[in-house]
Amino acid sequence: MVALGVVLIILGLVFPTVHILFTIGVVLLVIGAVLWVLGSVGRPVGGRRYWY
Repeated sequence: MVALGVVLIILGLVFPTVHILFTIGVVLLVIGAVLWVLGSVGRPVGGRRYWY
């Protein structure tokens, strides 16, 4: 999710006429970072402790 967010942010900067790509990229980046931090501290995310 973090990688997709970064890609969308870059696409949003390359194509400035499409502002929604930048917005969606920022949202995905923030959500992905929060889930990554929660998962790295050992807290269950989405009811599961591990995602395989």
